Amino acid sequence: MPSTTKAHPPQKAPAGASKVRYIILAMCFLGITMNYLDRANLSVALPYIDAELNLQLTNAEKGLILGAFFWAYDGMMLIAGWFTDKVGSRRSFTIAAVWWSAFTALTPLATSFWGFFAVRFALGAGEAPAYPSATKAASRWFPKSERAFATAVIDSGSRVGTVLALPIVTGIIALATWHYSFAILGALGLVWAFFWYVMYRDPAEHTGANDLERQYITDNGGRTDATDDAEAVKIRWVDLFRYRTVWGMMIGFFCLNFVIYFFLTWFPDYLKNARGLNLAELGTFGMIPGLTAVVAAWSAGAWADRAIRGGADVTTVRKIVMVGGLFGGAAILPAALVSSLYMALIFLAISYSSLAVAATAIWSLPADVAPSSHHVASIGGIQNFASNIAGIISPFLFGALLDRFHGNYTPSFAMAAVMALVGAFTYAFIVGRAEPLPVLPPRK
Repeated sequence: MPSTTKAHPPQKAPAGASKVRYIILAMCFLGITMNYLDRANLSVALPYIDAELNLQLTNAEKGLILGAFFWAYDGMMLIAGWFTDKVGSRRSFTIAAVWWSAFTALTPLATSFWGFFAVRFALGAGEAPAYPSATKAASRWFPKSERAFATAVIDSGSRVGTVLALPIVTGIIALATWHYSFAILGALGLVWAFFWYVMYRDPAEHTGANDLERQYITDNGGRTDATDDAEAVKIRWVDLFRYRTVWGMMIGFFCLNFVIYFFLTWFPDYLKNARGLNLAELGTFGMIPGLTAVVAAWSAGAWADRAIRGGADVTTVRKIVMVGGLFGGAAILPAALVSSLYMALIFLAISYSSLAVAATAIWSLPADVAPSSHHVASIGGIQNFASNIAGIISPFLFGALLDRFHGNYTPSFAMAAVMALVGAFTYAFIVGRAEPLPVLPPRK
């Protein structure tokens, strides 16, 4: 299907249209932020837990406890996307938040290696529907010309939650004990789940949205039942794997997350051992890449939406952001080659920010390319499944290269830079146009 974006530039929201979509966006952002706060909670609290309970965990056992989350999270991701498309964002996000918040609050009941392993595994399984639910909600509430900024805000919740985890969790532990960090954050997650269930409805059912807002969303590319092609709705979940674009999205997102997981795993070790930072410096300098990534992603989303509203081709805009962002992600390599800490931080901030910029378009793609509104979360889950395989492989390969080269980060950063360039190539040449995938003929 040829794109009609240039012929009919997206309209601006008419005067008098309600703005309920921004309330939905704020709720999605808070949900993802809570998701990552609860995910990072144990990473921060584990040294205090080990000391108080005298578990005498080895580093390998600590790694297994923390890694249990990702095995369950990624294992459930494909089901989570399918489930979200079946029951809708309201129920899937609520169930997920109640599940992960409950197991967060129950964490202090664990007293052994296997107890913490089990609760961490359960937490990962419960968090899987969060991103597919938020992606589907954004696809229904935001037209194509506002989708990049919306996904940038939602995705930034992952960075905000990760950055806030250290001061929040350590602050609670300092004022009380590590038990309260899990109880308080678990309770806050349940509060969010309650308000999400009460407040969220699709545009056609939301009493706060008026007809002007609903029509604006529908007329400008919002993925709702009213815009679905009847034949496209019939496409089975398994048949989504027949599309080259879907495989390209999986490969490209794997490459992006391969680099991003350095910032979520080995980055503190790099600052401490390769750059010699103390704990106080770690807490200040360590926030720089994450904070710049949030600003860069929001700015890129706003630019992309403005370009599309001005009549630019959606595919061109998405690919500029994805390909350019992944090229920028390769700036991780020169960070290892410069002697100055400040120059290294600049290159790392460029790398992380560029990857966050690419993610704004990557998370816009499921709504762009889904054959119908009933496939948005499924495609989001499929690409997120592939991306989180990188979360399992990347930290291990970084560690293996560090062992092989006696703590020298240059080979690891070179590996990450190559993966970023492979991802850029994938989005440039394998992923197709940012428009609904066609209905394929049935298999013979």
